[in-house]
Amino acid sequence: RQLQLSTALMVPLAFLVAALTLPRDFEVTMPYGDEKTVKWSAMGVTVSLGLVAGYVIGHFTEVYTSNRYKGVREVSDACRMGAATNVIYGLALGYYSCIVPCFALAVVIYASFSLAGMYGIACAALGMLGTLSTCLAIDAYGPISDNAGGIAEMAGMGEEIRRKTDALDAAGNTTAAIGKGFAIGSAALVSLALFGAFVTRAEIEIADASILDPAVFSGLLLGAMLPYWFSAMTMKAVGIAALEMVEEVRRQFRTIPGIMQGTEKPDYDRCVSISTRASLVAMGGPGALVLLTPILVGVLFGTQTLSGVLVGALVSGVQMATSAANTGGAWDNAKKYLEAGETDQAKDIGGKGTDAHHAAVIGDTVGDPLKDTSGPSLNILIKLMAVESLVLAPFFAAHTPDGLLFKHF
Repeated sequence: RQLQLSTALMVPLAFLVAALTLPRDFEVTMPYGDEKTVKWSAMGVTVSLGLVAGYVIGHFTEVYTSNRYKGVREVSDACRMGAATNVIYGLALGYYSCIVPCFALAVVIYASFSLAGMYGIACAALGMLGTLSTCLAIDAYGPISDNAGGIAEMAGMGEEIRRKTDALDAAGNTTAAIGKGFAIGSAALVSLALFGAFVTRAEIEIADASILDPAVFSGLLLGAMLPYWFSAMTMKAVGIAALEMVEEVRRQFRTIPGIMQGTEKPDYDRCVSISTRASLVAMGGPGALVLLTPILVGVLFGTQTLSGVLVGALVSGVQMATSAANTGGAWDNAKKYLEAGETDQAKDIGGKGTDAHHAAVIGDTVGDPLKDTSGPSLNILIKLMAVESLVLAPFFAAHTPDGLLFKHF
């Protein structure tokens, strides 16, 4: 409701700001070179389209990640048949969750471009970010409630308190997923606008950016692969750090027997050190992949191939980021739904300690690197590659327009 109210207030304000700040009519240059006359009201429409699309993405993120809806409850029910079916249902739900956001983004892109070209798409992206303060508040709720539950458990505050914090945590998982959905959707629009600027600054003709050109199509395939490569690196990094953490916990149980009796405290600092070091060291590879790819492609293969890489990474990354974030959130809330046991359906499936709960825990463990690492970080890959390519576009256009490897062909 907070998001609904913010969106409803921002739509008329978008038209008001457009009326007060823009000329009644102005010209924009379309990518194919023609001038288009745009009315001030058209810009209010593009911003409003971004606002509404942001709300739609947020709402359907809740539908696919909250245990109040059918999808997550189906994932919970699948836990009765074991971890494998839980994983299958969770992945399917995450893939389904890409459909509505992609339709919403497609409508916004087509309508905004028709009204005002790339400038319209950029304004639609601003519209989606118009409710940013609300989205940040929604997003911050998740870790607050999660940490509250952790503190309650460490303080030994009892099952009743933990039951309440689990309910808050389940809501927090959904709000965190909504924030990630906004980040991914806005990244798509912003990156598309940046791509338009890159094409202009790199002096690429529209005819030269056709997917029928082998250089562009090769770049598309390479760009579509990058989110998978990036996600593989980040997920493996989480697995390696988790293994090291487990070994450290086992070592402490062996060497500090008083932990189980409550007479000695674990070495928390050592565990925190493992997580901190792993998060810093393991991100070197994914960071280098994002930063070096535009440079290497632009220098070696030229601006046409780089344009394909940017579009491929955008299209592939949006789907992968959305499905990863929502799949992880659905698995987490499916586990919370079983643990709460507040409905007859949840009680029938089984509570803590049952085989169904064990399967749900496995799904939640698989989903954590998806929703907390790979999914949210993909929007950085999409935007950072576009920004870096735009900054270096004049250099590529002046020195390596056809690429060092292709210039003699």
